[in-house]
Amino acid sequence: MNHISKLSEIYTDPHPYPVGIAFQDGQYIPVSEAKISVLDYGFLHSDATYDTVHVWDGAFFRLDDHIERFLSGVERLRMELPVNPEEIRQILHNCVALSGHRRAYVEMVCTRGTAANFSRDPREATNRFLAFAVPYGSVANDEQLRRGLHITIADITRIPPGSVDPKIKNYHWLDLIMGLYDAYDKGRETALLLDADGNISEGPGFNVFAVRDGSLSTPARGVLPGITRRTVIEICAAKGINAQEGNLSQERLRSSDEIFVTSTAGGIMPVTQIDGQPVGSGKIGPITDCLKCAYWGWHKDSRFIDIVSYPG
Repeated sequence: MNHISKLSEIYTDPHPYPVGIAFQDGQYIPVSEAKISVLDYGFLHSDATYDTVHVWDGAFFRLDDHIERFLSGVERLRMELPVNPEEIRQILHNCVALSGHRRAYVEMVCTRGTAANFSRDPREATNRFLAFAVPYGSVANDEQLRRGLHITIADITRIPPGSVDPKIKNYHWLDLIMGLYDAYDKGRETALLLDADGNISEGPGFNVFAVRDGSLSTPARGVLPGITRRTVIEICAAKGINAQEGNLSQERLRSSDEIFVTSTAGGIMPVTQIDGQPVGSGKIGPITDCLKCAYWGWHKDSRFIDIVSYPG
């Protein structure tokens, strides 16, 4: 499959599709034209896996890690991709290059697909791959990043890992969506959900860290091990900051000196209020600020970036 040759076929001006570019069925198309069948298991049963990676100032950040996690999810869901890892890499690069976006949110998806005669046997389905690149978006907007997010701890239990493995990135988001509505009803901006034991798990698309007496703690059970989460732990190791993975109780979170959440969509984002009460001093803390600066600094480190080659 020669994806490189397709670039010249559809590229006509510096920004042919400013909104975004998708790859589907061997073609690069406007993201608005990308579609799946209403009979696709991915649509009907959320039977799909995906991964997202961002492009910052014209370079992917930790692309290999995101592709590796995506491939792991595909394998564990017993799916088969019609493209190999190097083709995935090239497709993602091409989507970004064609979009012209130097800061982009890039997603790769594998759905179970459809089966003949609407069979309910997932083994009979033909799996499908698609990808897209759109403008970069963040969990927190500019104002929230400046003063910190105001969150709630929702009275909603995250889907237990014995039911849906959170290490496989998936679209089972109804618990997370209801957590968001709980936050909105309370006048907050986003939510953290609880695990089955009443401990903190994660939020809609992000992990959480608590800082207390100079040490970090982050939930380990029932959460997606985010790439940004991993980066924070690696930065802490490099800086000699203690960071532990384990149970995080509501009490410990509420009594933290600092709190921040992490996501590919936003990086390190401070939290300054929980249910109307200030976190620590109520201002963004020094460790959060230090780690945030280091995180974006790593976006210039050749160990972690893949530079996009834009046409022209």
